[in-house]
Amino acid sequence: LDLEVANSQFEFDFNYSDGLTMCDRYVVFSTMALHYAAEEGLLATFMPKPFADKTGNGAHFNMSLSDLKTGKNAFKCDPKDDPRGLGLTPVPYSFIAGILRHGPALCAAYSPTVNSYKRLVRRGLMSYYSWAPVFNSFGTNNRTNSIRVPMGGGRCESRNADSSCNPYLAATLALAAGLEGIRENLDPGHPQEDNLYELTNAQLRARGISRLPQTLQEAVAAFAADPFVEKTLGKGLRDEFVTCKSEEWRQYHQQVSAWEIDRYARMF
Repeated sequence: LDLEVANSQFEFDFNYSDGLTMCDRYVVFSTMALHYAAEEGLLATFMPKPFADKTGNGAHFNMSLSDLKTGKNAFKCDPKDDPRGLGLTPVPYSFIAGILRHGPALCAAYSPTVNSYKRLVRRGLMSYYSWAPVFNSFGTNNRTNSIRVPMGGGRCESRNADSSCNPYLAATLALAAGLEGIRENLDPGHPQEDNLYELTNAQLRARGISRLPQTLQEAVAAFAADPFVEKTLGKGLRDEFVTCKSEEWRQYHQQVSAWEIDRYARMF
């Protein structure tokens, strides 16, 4: 698990055989950071986008699977043995394809707040690209994809998760989607190596690349519409999540922000 916190990076490498431990460590770490900051009269926040002109707080999921008998990483091979050259066996390609199949729905669990989607933009108030994942795509060591295969292979990194996520919920859905891909022998296609931010909409469509949800409302709608979510979580949990997050979106749109006052008060 990668945590991008205040431009520093904390890494906990894990595979899903130890997924619950990863989630527990995430919760303990964030709780500990909040507690000790408060003792010093400071505020630590894992809010996805606390500053409009600075990089946000991500919680990238670095994923691999291990063979139960040997403990060997089932994702890793010599890049020379991988026709696509990423150092992956056929298993992780199908795993990635499963996550891409349900990418829009997973976004609601990965990025579950209104503020999350202030982070998931090509370029915000910064003068440079945000490098946040806005496309439902995978590729090499290329941070414009939502799923990246770091150099050396052996794992894949799902990058649209942020530090407001419930790691237990998000990891459950990611694992279920990936295993579905393996069971159905899905193919994610050719890895994207270009800076996708620089492609036109027509070029993206030609490659079969779609955008991920751009707001919490869009993500929740995708979450509610995908039968995979109910199959994985059950109807009760799915419905409760949709109700809660839909209400969060409604309340957000009942607020009048300083931006609106500054822009419109003297215009009309």
